[in-house]
Amino acid sequence: MTVYADSSFLVSVYVESRHSPATEALLLSRPEVYVTPFLLAEWAHAIAGQIFRGQMSLSTAQAGLAFENDRKTGVWREAPVPERAFDLCADLARRYGVKLGVRTLDSLHVACALELKADRFWTFDERQSKLAKAEGLKII
Repeated sequence: MTVYADSSFLVSVYVESRHSPATEALLLSRPEVYVTPFLLAEWAHAIAGQIFRGQMSLSTAQAGLAFENDRKTGVWREAPVPERAFDLCADLARRYGVKLGVRTLDSLHVACALELKADRFWTFDERQSKLAKAEGLKII
């Protein structure tokens, strides 16, 4: 099974949150989870944002090191941002923006999942989840 997981899912793997038990349970099946450069950028911003908001200390941010170690050992399936992802992102905005209120990054995550032909889309973001489901992706 291949999975595209967004940053809300990925952060919950390494940083204790209310979603962490769900992420642990889903990862037990050992899916291939795509990690794109776009997702890596979102990861970095998510961790920095938690530190900025006082939700995490610098010492707790060592979660980033565990993530980097897992990347090096092949826990995650590295993939480029698909060439057509931005075109599809714009198309998704035209088709669903008014109905679902999706933002650019929401649409870009779903576009990447579709272009990478992921079997599943894992997110804790409600708008992304609705968009992925509307496009036929299986969600959490």
